[in-house]
Amino acid sequence: MKSKKLLSLYLCAIFSLSATYLSAQTATMSKSPGLTEGTPESVGMSGERIARIEKMCEDAVKDHEIPGIVALVARKGKIVYYKAFGQSKPNGEALEKDDIFRIASQSKAITSTAVMMLWEEGRFQLDDPISKYIPEFKEPQVLSGFRYSDTTYTTVPADKEITIRHLLTHTSGLGYGIIDGDERFKMIYGKAGVTDLFTTKPITIKESVLKLAKLPLHHNPGEKFTYSEGLDVLGYFIEVISGMSFSDFLQKRLFQPLGMHDTYFYLPENKSDRLVAVQQWQEGQWQQYPVTFYDTDYPKKGAMTFYSGGAGLSSTAKDYATFLQMYLNGGAMNGVRILSRTTIQAILSGQVGDLLGDDRSYGLAFGLTTPDGAAKGGNGSEGTFDWGGYFNTQYFADPDEELIGVIMKQTQGPVGDQTRWKFRILTAQAIDD
Repeated sequence: MKSKKLLSLYLCAIFSLSATYLSAQTATMSKSPGLTEGTPESVGMSGERIARIEKMCEDAVKDHEIPGIVALVARKGKIVYYKAFGQSKPNGEALEKDDIFRIASQSKAITSTAVMMLWEEGRFQLDDPISKYIPEFKEPQVLSGFRYSDTTYTTVPADKEITIRHLLTHTSGLGYGIIDGDERFKMIYGKAGVTDLFTTKPITIKESVLKLAKLPLHHNPGEKFTYSEGLDVLGYFIEVISGMSFSDFLQKRLFQPLGMHDTYFYLPENKSDRLVAVQQWQEGQWQQYPVTFYDTDYPKKGAMTFYSGGAGLSSTAKDYATFLQMYLNGGAMNGVRILSRTTIQAILSGQVGDLLGDDRSYGLAFGLTTPDGAAKGGNGSEGTFDWGGYFNTQYFADPDEELIGVIMKQTQGPVGDQTRWKFRILTAQAIDD
């Protein structure tokens, strides 16, 4: 009798532990599906209306607005549209849907996500001054006077330190050098040797960020929204906090767990032929965009040492949709939790007040659609998050509709491309539930 009672108690204990384990796994496992193929009708979308996206893409290529495009639509974890159109290179090579694109500023949301992963570990507070971790940023100065003849300038002390939150939200006062809207900062950054965006030279993100730390700000931190190299600063910050190279951190902590196997700062040799050329429309044809202040082949040649948190990554439409789906899942994918649901809520909450006007706000990683923006139509529901990249890539994700849209193109120079706004409208109009 005694042995039977002990066995019964043992089995009850095992059952209780198993139930606890299964309960602990349930939220992440059941609410974090990976992207799979599905029909439009299976997720409340119209196949007939989805076909309007196909016509738009075909027409844009036929009318020479773009050389090629990959379009992806997903809803409720199902990819319902995923096709490629046009050419990947000036020689006419057909574009494939798994080809790799330079995503430029779409890197920013990935960098911000990495920052928030470390924040969740209790490594720092978002309102800590960045100088606590990168001392060179201590006692920032604001530009007060500038002489164009010799690029000398005067400054006044900023009224506060730059915080990590300022860097995440483009309110730090830092600028963007060669693409800055203020000619003075183009000259100041250029003279200081700050590396903007991309390079094939043997430069590290640390070297560039420490140069940037010595330069004046556009304005006092928190005062305005100024698109900036703040995410490059945070790329180096991630190295400081994690003790890993920024590239290794992203691969080990984000890309591999999510199954983003085609996302890199620099492509492995066996994938370099899938990189889409940057093209421009010249003399009645699509031509390779020439080397300017950067070489467009930077993802597959040169020193490959500059890990730009603001603009350096290359990826595929499906990899980026996978990243966005993790957000729609509340921070997890395929049973792997990247961020908590509560952190996702903070990231997707407005952080900049009315600095971007009534229609738009900015969170800790993305542009956001406000109630006024949603009411105007064509922007998605309130809380839709989005951004794009320098080489003509765009994405959005609508949490209310569980809807993702990604379009990848690679152009520079003047083009008549209308696909960005058309795609957003045509994707939403296909909802039929």
